[in-house]
Amino acid sequence: MAEAPSKIHSIRKWVVQHKLRTVGCLWLSGISGSIAYNWSQPNMKTSVKIIHARLHAQALTLAALAGAAVVEYYDHHYDTASKTDSNQLLPHSHKDH
Repeated sequence: MAEAPSKIHSIRKWVVQHKLRTVGCLWLSGISGSIAYNWSQPNMKTSVKIIHARLHAQALTLAALAGAAVVEYYDHHYDTASKTDSNQLLPHSHKDH
């Protein structure tokens, strides 16, 4: 009887399959949270609030892209199941013909 996949494994698998969606959702939540936080600061100009929100979102996007790169690296180097799946996607070499 096979064990049910762990929650971490399920999340990692989803992130591997939906990298761009994950980065986009992190960016959107980051800019939304940053705008909400900056708008609660009464002593800032609107332009400064927008600039801060954009900078926070850029930093979060870079962190999400780095995280996606780490997941991709881990997936390609340590996960044997994905290695066999990725080998099926490679074009056949000329030796096979």
